Amino acid sequence: MTSELTINAPHQSPRASGVAAYAASANDAHKVMPIPKAEVNFDADRMRQNITDAINKLNDMMVASKRGLNFSVDEKLGRPIIYVKNTETGEVVRQIPNEVVVRIAHGIEDLKGLLHNKSS
Repeated sequence: MTSELTINAPHQSPRASGVAAYAASANDAHKVMPIPKAEVNFDADRMRQNITDAINKLNDMMVASKRGLNFSVDEKLGRPIIYVKNTETGEVVRQIPNEVVVRIAHGIEDLKGLLHNKSS
């Protein structure tokens, strides 16, 4: 008993067509395809407001749960800072990022301002 296999391509087996497709894709693998540009709608004021709202909610939650955490945004850097405080004394136990890092970042921002003003 013999079985027959019908192939639409006269001189090509199904395995050969798969190999040909693989070879074609391998040849295209070295080509660099351009990345499509994504449209980003960046609204700095809206982002600042969202961060402020989130920080206010976090601070409300920390007060309600009697945790010694306080969140704020450094106005000069525009970045959030976390303070771990002793709720009884108000003393800052820990700051994230720490005070030294914040001072260095302020210095860099001041330097950027000087460099920008001198080049104008």
